[in-house]
Amino acid sequence: FMIKFFKLFLAVILLSTNAFAASDGDLKLTKKNKANKTTKDCFESLNRATFSLNQGLDKIILKPVAKGYRTLPSSIRTGTGNVLDNLSNLITIPNNVLQGELGKAGINTGRLLVNSTIGILGIFDVAQSLGFPEYEREDYGQTLGRWGVGPGCYLVLPVLGPTTVRDTAGSFINVMGGDPYYNASVNGNNEFLSEKVYMTSKILTGIDFRAKNIESLDNLEKNSMDFYASVRSLYLQDRQKKISNSTGVVETMDDSDWEEIDTK
Repeated sequence: FMIKFFKLFLAVILLSTNAFAASDGDLKLTKKNKANKTTKDCFESLNRATFSLNQGLDKIILKPVAKGYRTLPSSIRTGTGNVLDNLSNLITIPNNVLQGELGKAGINTGRLLVNSTIGILGIFDVAQSLGFPEYEREDYGQTLGRWGVGPGCYLVLPVLGPTTVRDTAGSFINVMGGDPYYNASVNGNNEFLSEKVYMTSKILTGIDFRAKNIESLDNLEKNSMDFYASVRSLYLQDRQKKISNSTGVVETMDDSDWEEIDTK
């Protein structure tokens, strides 16, 4: 049981605490300086060392895999992204409810039903074609933030990436029974989604995101005086934007001059 628990825990945090995977839609960077005053980097020396380790692993493993993924036909990549978005509704919907957004919960439930049936398990985003509002992901870290729970210290976890104490707790909630990925019934016969399917969906989400952002992240690294500080600022400010449901531009700090880039 403990081995299975930790394997699931790693899979969940791998994506839910990724510096940018928490974002959806357009995310723009500007060269304005605006320090995040609510989240302390309590373990900065250790975080920087871990960040360097993760960058090495990204260059050796994740980035080459993402480049290979980009060689697939666009229809396959689009379909894969649609399926992953459709599955993420299983986390978004309960968090809509927990945040009191019952209207959005209803819309996303309709989106899930339409895309899972007419859209063939979500391969085709039929809901968008029918005029459903643009999809916005929610997670348990965002819900805790909406409830007034502070972010705590900023953390960079080995392999798993940037996060905060609050967002790590949100990932823990996923594993301890709050994540419908693992608890959803298949065909109404109490046959649960297998651990293999669950982990595969998490890994594919990371690869899909990385493939979409190869140039943007390369440019961010190239033009940052302090890449660690830029990633930290982007993560913290984007998380705050998602919690407050803001549509404003995310501003970075401690960076050199660069044009606004779109990390979608």
